Amino acid sequence: MKNIRNFCIIAHIDHGKSTLADRLLEYTQTIKVTEGQMLDDMDLERERGITIKSHAIQMEYNYNGEKYILNLIDTPGHVDFSYEVSRSIAACEGALLVVDASQGVQAQTISNLYMALEHDLEIIPVMNKCDMASAMPEEVEDEIIDLLGCKREDIIRASGKTGLGVEEILKAVVERIPHPEGDEEAPLQALIFDSVFNSFRGIIAYFKIENGVLRTGDKVKFFNTGKEYDADEIGVLKMDMVPRNELRTGDVGYIISGIKTSKEVKVGDTITHIAKPCDKAIDGFEEVKPMVFAGVYPIEAEDYENLRASLEKLQLNDASLTFQPESSLALGFGFRCGFLGLLHMEIVQERLDREFDMNVITTVPNVSYMIYDKQGGVQEVHNPGGMPDPTLIDHIEEPYIDASIITTTDYIGPIMTLCLGKRGELVRQDYISGNRVELHYKMPLGEIVIDFYDKLKSISKGYASFDYHQSGFRPSKLVKLDILLNGESVDALSTLTHFDNAYDLGRRMCEKLKELIPRQQFEIAIQAAIGAKIIARETIKAVRKDVTAKCYGGDVSRKRKLLEKQKKGKKRMKQIGTVEVPQKAFLAVLKLD
Repeated sequence: MKNIRNFCIIAHIDHGKSTLADRLLEYTQTIKVTEGQMLDDMDLERERGITIKSHAIQMEYNYNGEKYILNLIDTPGHVDFSYEVSRSIAACEGALLVVDASQGVQAQTISNLYMALEHDLEIIPVMNKCDMASAMPEEVEDEIIDLLGCKREDIIRASGKTGLGVEEILKAVVERIPHPEGDEEAPLQALIFDSVFNSFRGIIAYFKIENGVLRTGDKVKFFNTGKEYDADEIGVLKMDMVPRNELRTGDVGYIISGIKTSKEVKVGDTITHIAKPCDKAIDGFEEVKPMVFAGVYPIEAEDYENLRASLEKLQLNDASLTFQPESSLALGFGFRCGFLGLLHMEIVQERLDREFDMNVITTVPNVSYMIYDKQGGVQEVHNPGGMPDPTLIDHIEEPYIDASIITTTDYIGPIMTLCLGKRGELVRQDYISGNRVELHYKMPLGEIVIDFYDKLKSISKGYASFDYHQSGFRPSKLVKLDILLNGESVDALSTLTHFDNAYDLGRRMCEKLKELIPRQQFEIAIQAAIGAKIIARETIKAVRKDVTAKCYGGDVSRKRKLLEKQKKGKKRMKQIGTVEVPQKAFLAVLKLD
């Protein structure tokens, strides 16, 4: 146990975590690095150049004639995947805090750091990309010292591209990070921090042993679910899984016990022996709080059960996804899913398509609101369809967030304008160092879920970083905006929005739908309504045949008779005709701006 070190790499997006991990794996000769970001093994991660899943891998390192086992977890940097980071941190004793030498400390650096400090991890500051022409090592070192209060010589200068400083990082991991504490004689206690589904072997759980020893063939049980299993195979995680006969305290490994159903494995659960169980579970992770809700529906109604199975398998691998069944008039049966943000939602949709071959329709994302009725009762509503009658509502409260935006002074003006447009209130602004400033805002969560992050990146030319956490509910003047097609409400397009934005949003939605809905044989009226009041309208003209073409000369009443006959036909068609809303229209409404 003295020679085990468990650590993770944390940083903001694009600060070079996965590239640095490659160099560490190469230096310790764990694997031969054939292409960049070896640990990002999902196609999606390769294409987008981001880490979506945290990846655990074991390295061996010889230092002063002794062999050390280093368990490394590479984590994502995007705010939507911060739950992955919190789980990785719980399985470690130390963390490498990577800061880009050309960009400095950014919002996600700070929030990940605070998460690590809450778990009492030993922090090793690493300044990455020191070989770049735009690097500002002195200024960035000052920022790190301000942030951590460490000494200048504690900061390791490194480069994931050239391999500079990799040896120093490994030495620092061995010297500075404490070895795992635990008792090998005590009953077994192992924390599950991740799981994956394998179609041949069932569910594979990844764990870290806090106390005790686990051997192949042991009878084990999962503490919270109470289910019992045989440990058919246990082992450690290299690039592939490597079986071992026993794992001791402090080890990180995997267990295969032929579990078929995904409900039986809960991330954050504790594994213990049946014969000599531990008396209490390890404190797992806090429950995940979804920020954005959207309905996910199968395109074909008969795929509903397949979609459920796919979501359950995906939830194993992505514990921050939550879902429950719901139905919609326009789309049939589906699921109301909770995501940590818009990128998370997009990735889940992509993964459903690629890994499970599920084609789905996603409704307009929204957040959860508290609705107080006149009797003093309260209910939580996730989608506009679940709203009670407006006459019964006393007031509605919406979730607010505390947002922190770090940027350079050049972009303060446009960013403040953006936040005010999203109903934000400036709490304070702090100057960090040089020309960098941190803005603190209170903002409604509903305003930022759709396009806030993209706009922030574009107006600051990528130099603003954004982080937020929920801060409770506040009363707000919200209305339900309905979209009607020929007088029929399309529930998948209805949204809850602030009264001040409703007219503008209604008008834009009608204009957008007019472009996207194909013309029919009859006229289609697209209306936006608040309650019974129509606030915007567009009309899609009917496709008509020129019925008067055969009339030449003669009295005008002949033409009128034909036109009247056509008008009657169109009217009758309108009564029985239905309007198909294409999938493109649902997606376009999300990207209205």
